Amino acid sequence: MDILFKNATVVTMNPEEPVLHNVDVGITGRKISYISSENKVLEEKPKRTINCENKVIMPGLYNSHSHAGMTMFRGYANDRNLEDWLFNYIFPAESKWTPDLLKTGVTLAAAEMIASGTISINDMYSLMDTTAIVADEVGILANISNGIITFDEDSYDFYKDHVYVQTKNAMDMYHNKGDGRIKIDASIHGVYTSFPKAWEQVLDFAAKNKLGLHVHLSETKTEHEGTIEKYGKTPAKVFYEHGIFDLPTFAAHGVWLTDEDMDILAEKNVSLAHCPISNLKLASGLACVTKMIKKGINVAIGTDGVSSNNSHDIFEELKMASLLQKYNDNDPTSMPALETLKLATTNGAKAAGRENESGMIKVGFDADMILLDFDNPRQTVCYDPVISIVYSVSGRDVEMTICRGKVLYEKGEYKTIDIEKTLYEARLAQKVFIC
Repeated sequence: MDILFKNATVVTMNPEEPVLHNVDVGITGRKISYISSENKVLEEKPKRTINCENKVIMPGLYNSHSHAGMTMFRGYANDRNLEDWLFNYIFPAESKWTPDLLKTGVTLAAAEMIASGTISINDMYSLMDTTAIVADEVGILANISNGIITFDEDSYDFYKDHVYVQTKNAMDMYHNKGDGRIKIDASIHGVYTSFPKAWEQVLDFAAKNKLGLHVHLSETKTEHEGTIEKYGKTPAKVFYEHGIFDLPTFAAHGVWLTDEDMDILAEKNVSLAHCPISNLKLASGLACVTKMIKKGINVAIGTDGVSSNNSHDIFEELKMASLLQKYNDNDPTSMPALETLKLATTNGAKAAGRENESGMIKVGFDADMILLDFDNPRQTVCYDPVISIVYSVSGRDVEMTICRGKVLYEKGEYKTIDIEKTLYEARLAQKVFIC
């Protein structure tokens, strides 16, 4: 046994035993090998033993919709609606990307994420092979894609697009690397940033290579109404009729979904990433998450890019997600804490295709887990650890982050990132984008 955690409170996310008290948890290799409350004398002495009094073990967090490189745009062009922000500021800034600049941005994002408990990303962004390099080096789980954006309906050919070249290169070099730790997906940015001919080519490529799809869906009222005006149907209905949801699909936002749209997503087993803080900051609206869950949609949670959020802290998203649904439903019992926590754990793992190996503290599952310090003024009074996690914990309470049995972060120390070098390079890189 490599690590034995003693006397821990464990939020397992296992429906059979959601919370355990005063138990020992052991890690051997990449797996959780031992969970017991009997304080047994082990035949083999663990290589390391950690006393977990006043600490909580829980599954590592899934950030199910991110644009990690956009960490370099934190605080850039704020207080604008999505269309103005995206087309007039972000797209022009993104034309300055180089692989070295993006690597700095993604590494900075990874540092922030692992320090706040995130062990997995579902990332859609440019130069995706660079993101794959960083994810591999840092040791996190990652589903990586780059969405096509094109308005040239007359001559567009996906197989001549730089996105195809990047996706093909990333697929050849990184797909299923690290025994599946890195996965490459295909991606369509959105209904409003491309057109059916392009979607058909992406769909064909993804099907032939057995890739999943990552899309933006019904994020804003402008997108929703513009699509109805152009196609006579909602974005979800348009994608559905063009076969997009016939492949394993992950959709982000879903703010403006109709009841019929939700039924489509449930029928086609589409997972959806709820991004409450980004949607609020851009005034995009509020997704009806409780209704989606009742209809059978697998809802996960994401930060979106930090340029439209300013934080990668999933704990912030969880609290906001719960409170917003209570307000939206005018019901304080909506989105209870345990249901909310599923968004970042079991539901996130399912969305990433990892539900049989991650997302729970369970013997035989991967040791994708974090250790929370409850020995502080914010958490000392605790009646239910799940309640505390959703409503009062923040990323700064994370003491240790482990992915597949490997410690990535512990008590301020990064095990796989040269943080001083990363911060220095980020300050230099920022100068490129100052306008």
